[in-house]
Amino acid sequence: MKGPARATTTPFSSILRTAVDRTPGAVGGAFAAYDGEMVDFVASKDPTEWAILTAHFGVVLANLEAALNTKHFGGAQYFVVENAQVDVVVHTVEGGYFALLAMEHPTCLATALDAIGAAAMALRKEMA
Repeated sequence: MKGPARATTTPFSSILRTAVDRTPGAVGGAFAAYDGEMVDFVASKDPTEWAILTAHFGVVLANLEAALNTKHFGGAQYFVVENAQVDVVVHTVEGGYFALLAMEHPTCLATALDAIGAAAMALRKEMA
């Protein structure tokens, strides 16, 4: 990751920074509410673009949760979206929050899932 996108460090951004640093090719991480509003983030991208990306994935997660709950399967733990330029992993935290990690290609998905899973656990503890 190339340089911090913000000047202040919070407990949430420290957790996200660890996930980003553990994941080769990661361009950023976010902690957000289900409505997509960011609580905190670490990204090398423009903060406004990062907020928009995060909000969109909040909508995707809400729709996925609605679809799964319609069939009474329960909620999602995480989902992965891969496209030509970036892979995104969204992991639920709890209480209506999620963590997001985005990586450029090529990426090791297993490493990303491990990093975002550990971040979700740390975020839960920090929220308590």
